[in-house]
Amino acid sequence: MFKSGFVTIIGRPNVGKSTLLNHLMGEKLSIVSNKPQTTRNNIQTIMTGEDYQVVFVDTPGLHKPRHKLGEYMVKSAQDSMKEVDLILFLTTPQGQVGKGDIYILEQLKNTSTPVFLILNKVDENTPENVAETLKNYSEYFNFKEIIPISALKGKNTDKLIELMKENIPEGPQYYPADMITDVQERFIVAEAVREKALRVLNEEVPHGIAVDVIQMKKDDRGMYHIEVDMLCEKDSHKGIIIGKNGQTLKRIGQHAREDIEKFLNARVNLKIWVKVRKEWRDNPNYLRELGYKVKK
Repeated sequence: MFKSGFVTIIGRPNVGKSTLLNHLMGEKLSIVSNKPQTTRNNIQTIMTGEDYQVVFVDTPGLHKPRHKLGEYMVKSAQDSMKEVDLILFLTTPQGQVGKGDIYILEQLKNTSTPVFLILNKVDENTPENVAETLKNYSEYFNFKEIIPISALKGKNTDKLIELMKENIPEGPQYYPADMITDVQERFIVAEAVREKALRVLNEEVPHGIAVDVIQMKKDDRGMYHIEVDMLCEKDSHKGIIIGKNGQTLKRIGQHAREDIEKFLNARVNLKIWVKVRKEWRDNPNYLRELGYKVKK
């Protein structure tokens, strides 16, 4: 009997959704950063075993939006909860049920889809804090399963996979066994550059940044030549991104190129152009050009 299903991972920003997905897949497919709201697009990632196939939809974190991009991200997360077979609600030990999690769980109360409580980062907290969190969350919401894990260290992730298999229906293999994502290479490249910008730059600039791949060609020697536009919202931000004598931008490009070469398994020549697009996060035309399906 072959089982297959669609699983969405939801939770507050920065609880480890992308880290969990990356660990389960063994591939760096989803952008990981210590800054919240880093995942902007739904990413379908495919995990195939001998008798099962799980298609993950990694969603932007549910939060109260402050601009059109934020509205798009929240709607994207809400849409992903429909027509899936299983919801993984990810949170971290915090004792009482936090306001951000209450906001999400209230939206889940009317769903008939099974919801797992995945308590991440248990290795970073005391057993007492973990136990109190599990107790309070299980009293607040009727979860199908409760699984404490460490996504970073892989603790209890095997158990999570087994329980997911038990809770998805019998069905076909939707994708070839060797296919791990339906996301285009250009999107992975753009996300690699954006992740490095998030890591290198100061607190305020990164969320005003978008990356657009304007050229991606492979030459006769198998080397990729990639050019990207890095968009920011202010002239002052452009200066920060480039840095003194171009050193900051050089660091971003160097680290991004290393990740892209691993992903493509090929040498890469990467060029990054920094451009100012004022208030692009509130401009539907810019957002659509960047691939966000926002209304006019």
